Amino acid sequence: MMKRPALPFIFLLATACPALAGEIWVSNEKDNTLSVIDIESLEVIRTIETGERPRGIIFAKDHSVLYICASDSDTVQVMDPETGKILHNLPSGEDPEQFSLHPDNRLLYIANEDDAITTVVDTVTRKVVAQISVGIEPEGMAVSPDGKMAITTSETTNMAHWIDTETQEIFSNTLVDQRPRHAEFTSDGRRLWVSSEIGGTVTVFNTEDQSEAAKINFEIKGISADRVQPVGIRITQDGKRAFVALGPSNHVAVVNAETFEVEKYILVGRRVWHLEMTPDEKQLFTTNGVSGDVTVIDAENLKAVKSIKVGRFPWGAAYRP
Repeated sequence: MMKRPALPFIFLLATACPALAGEIWVSNEKDNTLSVIDIESLEVIRTIETGERPRGIIFAKDHSVLYICASDSDTVQVMDPETGKILHNLPSGEDPEQFSLHPDNRLLYIANEDDAITTVVDTVTRKVVAQISVGIEPEGMAVSPDGKMAITTSETTNMAHWIDTETQEIFSNTLVDQRPRHAEFTSDGRRLWVSSEIGGTVTVFNTEDQSEAAKINFEIKGISADRVQPVGIRITQDGKRAFVALGPSNHVAVVNAETFEVEKYILVGRRVWHLEMTPDEKQLFTTNGVSGDVTVIDAENLKAVKSIKVGRFPWGAAYRP
């Protein structure tokens, strides 16, 4: 198999790039860098500089470019993952934190935390399509698999805002518990999961009528309730299992997504933030902000198998084949 060409990056391993089994890209918000982890060797193989305070990261559907929320640079950067070069910036509004790409691979929905706005950007024309007023301190962002609705969660208003992507207008607002941080649709689009960091819960909604289907609580033996702070969520493609990052409790919850019962807690690094899975769903990667590492979880046997040191305060994660 062909190797990647030599590139002018800071390599943390003085070895040739391994066979292309896939990579996990991690944003390090205090270092202004990305760490690239090879899935086969489970080692960092590249470190790439970005704008200030990178947080949310997402690849285009064909993985041709990487979008980066450079929060303190007030922009979304567009990077060529092969060369690591920033191709251009997109108008994002102030303090972009999380975003979600429409299934059309064109429209990018961006939560602007400081402006109480969701900005919609056309990644082809590089122009703002719409700016939608939402609640105070928007953070979480998701677009449904069919592309018909987008969700913004607002941390201070404690709401999930439901946006019609055809009209770019809010058609419903639903209350959740305190400080919602992340929103995730099931692969069939029938349900939406929203984590509430300070409330300590995950609320599950039926997307057809925005009704509440369940509210999930977490309790870890020996850890005080105020340290159990749900943030990132990953749901398996078959909709049977969900993984929830529980912040400073340093655990990931394994949830039966059909009964909404917690099956297990997995100990990971300090202040686990976000999660990413390999397409075969055999490996789960967690970004652990305070300990500056990524925990690799065997998602079939539900065990942590390795810790990988990355940059300072790793935040977001994205898979690249």
